[in-house]
Amino acid sequence: MNRFKVSKFRHTEARQPRREAWIGDIRAGTAPSCGNHIKASCSLIAFNSDHPGVLGIVPLESQGEDKRQVTHLGCHSDLVTDLDFSPFDDFLLATASADRTVKLWRLPLSGQALPSGPGLLLGPEDAQVEVLQFHPTADGVLLSAAGRAVKVWDATKQQPLTGRATATAPPRAAPSGSIFCLFAILVT
Repeated sequence: MNRFKVSKFRHTEARQPRREAWIGDIRAGTAPSCGNHIKASCSLIAFNSDHPGVLGIVPLESQGEDKRQVTHLGCHSDLVTDLDFSPFDDFLLATASADRTVKLWRLPLSGQALPSGPGLLLGPEDAQVEVLQFHPTADGVLLSAAGRAVKVWDATKQQPLTGRATATAPPRAAPSGSIFCLFAILVT
């Protein structure tokens, strides 16, 4: 008797998409950082480009017969260390940077010009902002970590919800949203 189960996936293999579905002409940058270097919403893909402080923005849907075009968003004066799309709005992008600021951007529909300035500027912080994440179940709530300080921001009020916090590990949200700041101790 065989004690191992036969896998139903034993004859499957990955298929490469057609060349028409590829996104070309991407010059992505590689920078040492704790954060994300590429992020996608249901409508857009954002990634660090080869220029510091500049993100590449690509729509997921192509415009007719044309291939997808990469547009560049000059968002910070220094390296972009992390970025995140809002789970409630496909066109709301938050960026963190080594210039010690967090910026929120309202990106337009594909085919329109990118904004010249941020919709909201949070900071400056005491150290470069390394980690950034939207809350998965609360609209407009954003977490940022700069050095050992963690802040939970209310984007609608443009102010932090908490005092200062000290993190012993990079903060991340649980998928259910029940734990937002892992290993964080509030200091009043």
